[in-house]
Amino acid sequence: MLSSKKWLVSVTLASVAILVAACAGMVGGGNYMTFFVTSTGMGNGADLGGLAGADAHCQKLAAAAGGGGKTWRAYLSTQGKDGAPTVNARDRIGRGPWQNAKGAYVANSVDDLHGGSNNITKETALNENGQVVSGRGDKQNRHDILTGSRTDGTAFGPGDPDMTCGNWTRSGAEGVAVVGHHDRNGPTNDPWATSWNSSHQSRGGCSHKALVGTGGDGLFYCFAAN
Repeated sequence: MLSSKKWLVSVTLASVAILVAACAGMVGGGNYMTFFVTSTGMGNGADLGGLAGADAHCQKLAAAAGGGGKTWRAYLSTQGKDGAPTVNARDRIGRGPWQNAKGAYVANSVDDLHGGSNNITKETALNENGQVVSGRGDKQNRHDILTGSRTDGTAFGPGDPDMTCGNWTRSGAEGVAVVGHHDRNGPTNDPWATSWNSSHQSRGGCSHKALVGTGGDGLFYCFAAN
């Protein structure tokens, strides 16, 4: 039978182990993370392999951070062109609420997310590892987040110019991608400059170089849909 002193030491060590394990799980968001900005792009400009490829990237990054037990969807719209259906980003991310890898809520519902009360800022739009994504004014500006969407989260129409780099299958000079600013920061205080999901078009095409040239890195938002 353990002496009272040994029993106390054992209980203390067990408590410390539980606390350490809990903290380790918090580093990458774990099971409570339901929103993040991808820490990396897919390496081929705006060619993400379509929505399926982008979703798979979200799933892979989430799983590596301890949040793989959910169905992850990329916040991306597609246009009804070349036989492809029109898909609204807002319709594919579930109903919320959503919180980042450190537990801070960014929106309670789809309407909240696309309204004036959402909490998407540079401090809350973290990557899957709970790290801040650099933005305007930092050494490397990565605040252009691919969305292909209007401010209300809907897709551009089939009669509009290509706003999704061929529904996320192009990485050349043809086409553009609409991006948002995760840090809500732009050259002016106009609504377009501070929009998290619909700020401007990429300049110079869909290549990685073109995305970097306007302040991006091929990153996109990921939401847990369940």
